[in-house]
Amino acid sequence: MASIETSIATLKDTGYLKIDTPNIDYVAEIKRLKEEKNAVLLAHYYQIDEIQELADFVGDSLALAQRAAKTDADMIVFAGVHFMAETAKILNPNKKVVLPDLLAGCSLADSCPPKEFSEFKKQHPNHKVVTYINCSAEIKALSDIVCTSSNARKIIDSFAEDQPIIFAPDRNLGAYLNKVTGRDMLLWDGSCIVHEAFSMEKLIDLFQEHPDAELIAHPESEAHMLKVAKYIGSTSGLLNHVKNSDKKKFIVATEAGILFEMLQENPDKIIIPAPAKEDNTCACSECAYMKMNSLKKLYLCLKYELPNIEVDKDLAKKAIVPINRMLELSK
Repeated sequence: MASIETSIATLKDTGYLKIDTPNIDYVAEIKRLKEEKNAVLLAHYYQIDEIQELADFVGDSLALAQRAAKTDADMIVFAGVHFMAETAKILNPNKKVVLPDLLAGCSLADSCPPKEFSEFKKQHPNHKVVTYINCSAEIKALSDIVCTSSNARKIIDSFAEDQPIIFAPDRNLGAYLNKVTGRDMLLWDGSCIVHEAFSMEKLIDLFQEHPDAELIAHPESEAHMLKVAKYIGSTSGLLNHVKNSDKKKFIVATEAGILFEMLQENPDKIIIPAPAKEDNTCACSECAYMKMNSLKKLYLCLKYELPNIEVDKDLAKKAIVPINRMLELSK
């Protein structure tokens, strides 16, 4: 966190965060700057619609990591959250990687502090460590291999059946993987606030309104939600399921940003976000961190090439090993 705090202080000192941009055509300027600087814009499905429309590539964590690993752009602009941009920098140590808002963090990554996890790992020396990509570089460096929700089962199945495994940081994804693989992995007690925000009570009411709808869910969701889901899959898995299904109506239990791409691909289908426990503007579950990136911040990010993501070289050398193992197994 020290490097993040230093970068934020630098940005404040330069006045970057207070820059006024009246009468700027953000879309036109972002397109111009991308071309001028040979920059690639990578965006997660949970970003706001306007950013997804401008992105050179939109994907889930696995696809974004794969794309970052092979880009020939001079600069990577990562419209996502900090751990994603950090991963891109680890994969591209000689390229400039920037993030529109340096404070775009991740509740799941925050739930696994490196010092505490290191002590936890020491208590179980015979265990291999598999970590979900939604974690810090420090946690990746403590891992044997990284996974995403797209390839998690394949990664787990690559270990011998009698090999003890620690899975971190998401307890819900870990519990789901234990169920489908028959394993008894030791789970770190972390979670994503977005995927634990769904209301079963409101969902029952929604089903009464739409009895012909099919519930599909991300495996980071809580067990009771997964128990009633007709399909469980990664972000890309959910998109592919809706596209290939004969069903015409879906209730989707994941971050609401996915609905933009889902509706683009399926204009003839009815897509309904699963209801959140708390009332908010869209009555759905949104990641406040993902929504911190805006067109203005994206424009300023490209123009000034800030905030710049840096990862300690020794840390990066350790963290890239489990990332590359994942990418090799995911070919």
